[in-house]
Amino acid sequence: MEILLVLIPVSLFLGGIGLAAFIWALRSNQFDDLEGDAWRILRDDYDDRPKSD
Repeated sequence: MEILLVLIPVSLFLGGIGLAAFIWALRSNQFDDLEGDAWRILRDDYDDRPKSD
């Protein structure tokens, strides 16, 4: 039972880190263009080959 005294605070701490990372991602506009990458690959002018110099 003493292990719960360690596991509960550790799990709350890790959950807090995850929540902080999610809030940071929201505030830094990481989720603004959810469909842009999906549509870019379907366009005719999409070319993923490296440009030759």
